[in-house]
Amino acid sequence: MNRTKDTARFARIADKVRANEALDADDGLFLYTYPDLLAVGALANERREALHGDKTFFNVNFHINPTNVCVADCKFCSFARLEPDAPAAYTMSIDEVKQKLLDRMDQPVTEIHIVNGLHHHLPLDYYKDCLRELKALRPDIHLKAYTAVEIHYFAEKYGMSYTQVLSELKEAGLDSMPGGGAEIFAERARRKLCRGKADADEWLAVHRAAHELGIRTNCTMLYGTVETLEERIDHMLRLRDLQAETGGFQTFIPLAFHADNNSLQKLPPPTGVDNLRTYAVSRLMLHNIAHIKAYWIMIGIKTAQISLSFGVDDLDGTVQEEKIYHMAGAETPQALSRVDLVRLIREAGRVAVERDTLYNERWTDDGEALDGIRIDASLPYSTQGQGVRLNVL
Repeated sequence: MNRTKDTARFARIADKVRANEALDADDGLFLYTYPDLLAVGALANERREALHGDKTFFNVNFHINPTNVCVADCKFCSFARLEPDAPAAYTMSIDEVKQKLLDRMDQPVTEIHIVNGLHHHLPLDYYKDCLRELKALRPDIHLKAYTAVEIHYFAEKYGMSYTQVLSELKEAGLDSMPGGGAEIFAERARRKLCRGKADADEWLAVHRAAHELGIRTNCTMLYGTVETLEERIDHMLRLRDLQAETGGFQTFIPLAFHADNNSLQKLPPPTGVDNLRTYAVSRLMLHNIAHIKAYWIMIGIKTAQISLSFGVDDLDGTVQEEKIYHMAGAETPQALSRVDLVRLIREAGRVAVERDTLYNERWTDDGEALDGIRIDASLPYSTQGQGVRLNVL
């Protein structure tokens, strides 16, 4: 290793970042291997602050997973069940889906995040009815629903185009789409991880169709399985190319692999260093995607706080009843309150901003009370069951 040469190259990359120039694949790989993690993090933080200052976004949301029955046998998945009668398989009725919202009608929820398995037998009307009934209960609620993998499956199963499926779902109440199912785009890795479901080109084509219909979407990358660093960079570049074409991606979420209760449980999980470097590299490579989100469910509250100095500007939301990653061994709480999130953000030296799904700002922390509680960031908190219990004034 030539330290002087590497330092000079890092300086050239920093100049490109400051000029808002797109980094190339070699730049990305260099950032993944450059030994000074703190320098990479500081550069990502510089970019983050150029875009968003000290703001850190969150929203008040909850998850519904109406069914975990799925024809796909992804090696990394602990959530899905291959047959409707398999142990722990379930499919909610429409009334059960509605009840999830009815139970929260007194909460200031602005978004419902809906993801399913690829069920063998359900009609498209089931998915449309889920949306319609939730909208009937709360017309103002934002429904972020159905991954590109689901949309691709619906199109094949019901003999429709992506645009037809998305148009019908949009008419039923779909407002935006989550970014799940992207996994890693490289065909070599995909054959080992998730053979038989939507491939990279199909995933990208679904999001292109959504963007053309005015449906905003998120994008993701699963890391820490069998992929190489080169394949991670390739994944980011393909997302960046589609964003340059459509401008429809809102945020990028790197998803850390969890190994419990799936076929890859012998693999070690990503380290804290890998998590932080991946967030930083993502912020630097994806110069045209506005937001980088740390999904606190996956990496833990403490790492999520640190990530706010490594390019991250969004911590997702209150979440509530997350199943997919807890079934894979996540030990984080299943929910945080608005007060919890503000406290965590404030403690990290950032300004908490409650947003809606489309990043319209609803509330900004200026030290005022939230939900009637004054938050004291100097006092400790401890994990208690389903949430984080705070000492508050």
